[in-house]
Amino acid sequence: MSNFLPDSSCYELLTIIGRGFEDLMVVNLARYKPTGEYVTVRRVNLEACTNEMVTFLQGELHVSKLFNHPNIVPYKATFIADNELWVVTSFMAYGSAKDLICTHFTDGMTELAIAYILQGVLKALDYIHHMGYVHRSVKASHILISVDGKVYLSGLRSNLSMINHGQRLKVVHDFPKYSIKVLPWLSPEVLQQNLQGYDAKSDIYSVGITACELANGHVPFKDMPSTQMLLEKLNGTVPCLLDTTTIPADELTMKTSRSSANYGMGESTAVSNARAANGEPALHPYLRTFSTYFHNFVEQCLQRNPDFRPSAGTLLSHPFFKQIKRRASEALPELLRPVTPITNLEGTLPQDPSGIFGLVSNLEQLDVDDWEF
Repeated sequence: MSNFLPDSSCYELLTIIGRGFEDLMVVNLARYKPTGEYVTVRRVNLEACTNEMVTFLQGELHVSKLFNHPNIVPYKATFIADNELWVVTSFMAYGSAKDLICTHFTDGMTELAIAYILQGVLKALDYIHHMGYVHRSVKASHILISVDGKVYLSGLRSNLSMINHGQRLKVVHDFPKYSIKVLPWLSPEVLQQNLQGYDAKSDIYSVGITACELANGHVPFKDMPSTQMLLEKLNGTVPCLLDTTTIPADELTMKTSRSSANYGMGESTAVSNARAANGEPALHPYLRTFSTYFHNFVEQCLQRNPDFRPSAGTLLSHPFFKQIKRRASEALPELLRPVTPITNLEGTLPQDPSGIFGLVSNLEQLDVDDWEF
C-alpha cells in the first residue's frame, strides 16, 4: 500500500459516483490534496452495519493488506473517519470491462483485447491461489482498466482463505455472502452446496464464463431464474463463444441473435434489424470466427468436473495467449479504440470546474456500483 495519508482532511470529495453494499456504501470521486491525484473513496457507514457485515469488511481489509500483485487493485489507504470506513483506490479511467461491453462493445470485444484482459486476470488468480485463497467473484465488472491500459482484478471482499490452523484445506464449503449478483459466474460445485465442496478450480469456471461475457457482449445464463440456472449447469449445459462455428448458418442470415439455452446464454438477446448507412441490412453481429485456441480455452475452463479444469498457472501457457506480442499497457489502449479513457486528469487544474463537470457527466455511463474495487 502506498503512503497516502489516512486522514479524511487530505481528500476533497468531489461527487458521488456510486453506491452499494446494501446501500451502506457511498463511492466518491475525490482529489488527494497533497499530490492533486484523483482517486475513488469508498465510504461505508459502520454504525448501520451488522456484526456480520463488519466481519465481512474486516476480511476484505486483511486480504488487501496481504496481497501485493501488479494485477490486483491496490488500496492506497484504509482508515476510520467519523464512524465511516474509508477505502481509497486509484481511479480507473477506462472503468470496468463490463462498462466497455455495455457502452461500446455491445456484441463483444475483439479476441486479442480479450486475450490481454484475461492474461492479467489469470496472473492475479495464480497469485491469489498460491496465497491460499479462492476469489469467488471473477466477472467483467471486477476487471478494471487504468488510464495506461493496465488490467486489475478487484472484488476482494468475496475472497475466501483455504488455510485453516496453518493447514491448506483441500476443499471449502462456504457459500459467498451477498452473492446474488454473481450467480451466473459461479461454478456448478459452488452453487450445489454439497459435501464435496469446491476449491480454486471454481475460479477457473468463472474465467470461462467471463470469457464468454467479453466475447459475446453479455453473460451466459443472465436471464434465467436461479433454479433453472443451477439445473442447466448441473446438467452439463456449457456456454460457448458465439461465432460462425457455433451458430447454425441459417441463423447467421437472420438479423436477430437467438442466444437460447442451446448456447447456454439464457433468454434471447435481441439485435435490432438495423440497416447500415447505405441502406443495406446490417450484418449479423456474430458473423465472425474466433480462433480454435480461444474456443479450446473456454471449453477447458468450463469443464463440468473441476478436476479436469487447468490451474490458472497452466492456462497462462495456453496457445490462446501466443497472440500476445506486447505489454497490455502498450496494446490495450489501441485495441479499445474508439474508446478513450474518461479523462486523463493529470493535466487538469484542481480549480478547473469544467474538467470536473465533464468528468461527472462521463461517469454517469459507468456501472460503478458493481466495481467493488
